[in-house]
Amino acid sequence: MWMIYTIGFIVALGLALALTPLVKKFAFKVGAVDVPNARKVHTKIMPRLGGLGIYLSFIVAFLIIVWFVPESFSVREMNFIKAFLVGGTITVLLGALDDRFDLPAKLKFVVQIATACIVVFGFDVRLEFANIPFHTYASVESWIAIPFTILWIVGVTNAINLIDGLDGLAAGVSGIAIATIAVMAFIMGNEVVGLMSLLLLGSILGFLHFNFHPAKIFMGDSGSLFLGFCLALLSLLGFKQVAIVSFLTPIILIGVPLSDTMFAIIRRWMQKKPIFSPDKGHLHHCLRELGFSHRQTVLIIYGIAAFFGVLAVIQSSAAMYNANWVTFVVICVMVFFLQIGAEVIGLIGKTKRPLLNFLARLRMKVGEERGSK
Repeated sequence: MWMIYTIGFIVALGLALALTPLVKKFAFKVGAVDVPNARKVHTKIMPRLGGLGIYLSFIVAFLIIVWFVPESFSVREMNFIKAFLVGGTITVLLGALDDRFDLPAKLKFVVQIATACIVVFGFDVRLEFANIPFHTYASVESWIAIPFTILWIVGVTNAINLIDGLDGLAAGVSGIAIATIAVMAFIMGNEVVGLMSLLLLGSILGFLHFNFHPAKIFMGDSGSLFLGFCLALLSLLGFKQVAIVSFLTPIILIGVPLSDTMFAIIRRWMQKKPIFSPDKGHLHHCLRELGFSHRQTVLIIYGIAAFFGVLAVIQSSAAMYNANWVTFVVICVMVFFLQIGAEVIGLIGKTKRPLLNFLARLRMKVGEERGSK
């Protein structure tokens, strides 16, 4: 099986390297291009539709490799694979149409909800078990599982789209999260999720060759929405087959896009702006304002994503052995560094630094006490 996984990864990587230049030509031919404006970093017209290259590489690699898998899939695994392929196809088509025609946001949102409903009701893929921190494994009732799963799929899909602001950023962060999922899948013995993750990772890395700064092609909504959908299913639903789903693990896995989205909502609410209004206060914008170059900014965010990936593996491994104290430590570490990082970078606002101000006052008080002694 390891040989099959390795070959599948290499095939997907090679296909992405071969297909992406063709997708680039196709994007120019059909007019799927990104024109510079005040909010965007690039200064020249760039082809979009890069997600189509990732999708085609993944699909072709899967269709090739699946014939060499010696074991037959269970009914539950087949449902997951079908949901993944059907939902992913709808999502990438929606993104491709948006790359070309700039579809209304409401229309995209409706289609995303419909796609999530197809996954849940058409293929019976939903959250079934959860290892809630400081609690035993519990079955999740349908009235909770169904809306939660739909909300999760739509939310994660759009979270990846929100961080797609610099060359190679969304693809790299998604790749790190998917690589983490692959590690967790193999630890848990979930070969289906492991295979899908490795094929997807190979496709992403092949595309990154053309997408890292200076980019030759953008992934567009066809890529960000597709990768978001894939992450939503792989991070949450893929592990239900072994009943080792920690409530926190999938949240940690997509910590970068999820926290960036959360801070954006808080920031706009505090500034009394519409929640969905675009701004230049995202993580990558703030890092650029601090003086980091384009590549440095992307690499820093890669490092943050890798940090979240390590936390997710630790949390997931601890959940397998009911080590709830590890969950508590992971929560504390994650929340602390999220808040400190947000205040230092200025994700909420340039003057909103409650934790840093508290630590400064505490340090001053300790210094005064030492001086008085």
